[in-house]
Amino acid sequence: MINIAVLGYGTVGSGVVEVCSMNKESINKKLGDKIFIKKILDVRDFPDEPLADRFTKNPDEVFLDPEISVVVETIGGIGIAYEYTKRALEAGKSVVTSNKELVATYGPELLAIAYSKKLSYLFEASVGGGIPIIRPLNKCLSANQVESIYGILNGTTNYILTRMKNEKISFETALREAQIHGYAEKIPTADIEGHDTCRKIAILASVASGEFIDYNQIYTEGISCVTDRDIVYADSLNNKIKLIAMAKKDRGNMIELRVAPAFIPVESPLAIADDVFNAILIEGNALGPAMFYGKGAGKMATASAVLADVIEAILHTHLTPHKVLWEQTNTIRVKKHENCAVKAFIRLLEGAESKDLLEKIKSCTDVTILPKQFEDEFAFLAGKTIPITEGALSDILEAFKRQEDPSKKSSFLSMIRLL
Repeated sequence: MINIAVLGYGTVGSGVVEVCSMNKESINKKLGDKIFIKKILDVRDFPDEPLADRFTKNPDEVFLDPEISVVVETIGGIGIAYEYTKRALEAGKSVVTSNKELVATYGPELLAIAYSKKLSYLFEASVGGGIPIIRPLNKCLSANQVESIYGILNGTTNYILTRMKNEKISFETALREAQIHGYAEKIPTADIEGHDTCRKIAILASVASGEFIDYNQIYTEGISCVTDRDIVYADSLNNKIKLIAMAKKDRGNMIELRVAPAFIPVESPLAIADDVFNAILIEGNALGPAMFYGKGAGKMATASAVLADVIEAILHTHLTPHKVLWEQTNTIRVKKHENCAVKAFIRLLEGAESKDLLEKIKSCTDVTILPKQFEDEFAFLAGKTIPITEGALSDILEAFKRQEDPSKKSSFLSMIRLL
């Protein structure tokens, strides 16, 4: 019998217990042994749960128990979750987690501890929920050099943008709907401002490159600036607007990283992901493109990924684990955001000032004026064929905004990148 413990009995933790019970026979068959949840650690009481006799508030009952070989961390955050993860590894127990914030912050340290003790620290569920992506990057694509990763990695923002497009509603209305349906938190900042997506692309880029990518280095925008009028322009171009996470190698082997809303053509493989679904498009130098698609969140989907890691950890007990370490080097390979090339959709109010901005941008790159969709404004595409950098475009836009009369409505309305 293999004993495991679950830390945290929230959505994912309770899902792990449920899936473990629901698929008990098939899991045991894959392991060739029986899996048994011996302890569930939580500060709350759950007297009516089927496993009520296994709950504890005392962490020593988990970490000092030599019979528990795998710990599942679903607490979340980087406080007590970090302390407990480190303690479990140092006590000789493999750890499985769905905690993207913890992995993105302390991944190198925790992987190094696990490796030194011939344990597993696995985090498939930290990116893409139930979509298998970490293990394919580590194993199935290990003979490739990953050239690029593009992903829709947050179900909340994808649901909001899908509703804005399909129902012609505002961002605020779509957000309220997402909260009513339980897709968005009461305080949705981490999702709608791109922080959740940023941590996920940092993890994927770290796995793909073998080097720790600090998410604080990644330029990040959310979707709160996207309006129903932007959606209309995207439709007119046969595009959708999605929150896109990007990690791409340039010709000098630097890594371009960005999280921001983007226009994507409807024929793009990523465009199939609507509502709460996620999609990840990976380009390998030998394989070419490979697409991963599925539910990026949800209790059962995420729990299934967690339990797959539990099985993996058990099967590698007493074996030298795969060397999955994120090297922390002195050479920073993350390309400065201002030096990255950009193509953009820009929307402005009609007026002499806006025409001045248009001429300024024309002097630096190519411009395509779009058919008018609204009488009081115009829009154009910039940088489609003549490269312009993020820094150069930003400088022009910032100078323009400073010239505007603060007592009047801003002439600048929006800027959204093109994929």
